[in-house]
Amino acid sequence: MFIEIKELKKIYNKFCAVNNINFQIDKNKTIGLLGPNGCGKTTTIGMMLGLVSPTSGEIKIENKNINLFNRDEILKRFNFASPYVELPKKLTVKQNLEIYGRLYGVKNLNKRIYEISDDLNIKNFFYRKTGELSSGQKNRVSLAKSLINKPEILLLDEPTASLDPDIGDFIRSYIQDYKTKNKVTILLASHNMGEVERLCDSVIMMRKGKIIDQGTCKELIKKHGRNNLEETFLKLARSEDEL
Repeated sequence: MFIEIKELKKIYNKFCAVNNINFQIDKNKTIGLLGPNGCGKTTTIGMMLGLVSPTSGEIKIENKNINLFNRDEILKRFNFASPYVELPKKLTVKQNLEIYGRLYGVKNLNKRIYEISDDLNIKNFFYRKTGELSSGQKNRVSLAKSLINKPEILLLDEPTASLDPDIGDFIRSYIQDYKTKNKVTILLASHNMGEVERLCDSVIMMRKGKIIDQGTCKELIKKHGRNNLEETFLKLARSEDEL
């Protein structure tokens, strides 16, 4: 098993944001992490990145607990993109990529920057300050940052939120192609059910800090007697059954 989450829990004061969740991710698979706002998706990603300390539980990569082994070495294999985490606004696009490339110890950094910039079509605003960019431009720069070190594990938190259909489709297509060519393992948190059906091999449904169901999109749609993943999501999100 490539990634294993065991009894992972996070309590803030008396609020349990993530409540003893367990899941596994096979290598080179894309897993969707779904649920209503406040269900624990972003906290889970934060713990996997080492940005949030778990109250209890384990996060293992190839059977190594990231909190017990050389975390810096393990985390070099990760990267992350989210429209809700802004890059330094006063730095240019190129400066941001240079800084993050150095933090990750990327070799032949200039070559990598120009390579990823060509792929994501961001060269035409290379020397503009990141804070001056449109939402679509910022999202592409954030994705470029997340791929600068050619990560084995990519964590994406709503990567196409607030984008117009054209740019959103561009980002999804790019993620699909990049995964196929580079054998990347992806955890995708998203509220766009069409995006999830398109990109994910299977999904994990969360509510109130717990995992309430998981499986492929087709399996969950059939199990819950719905026509598509959006209807399935709404049923699970609105359910008042005890967890």
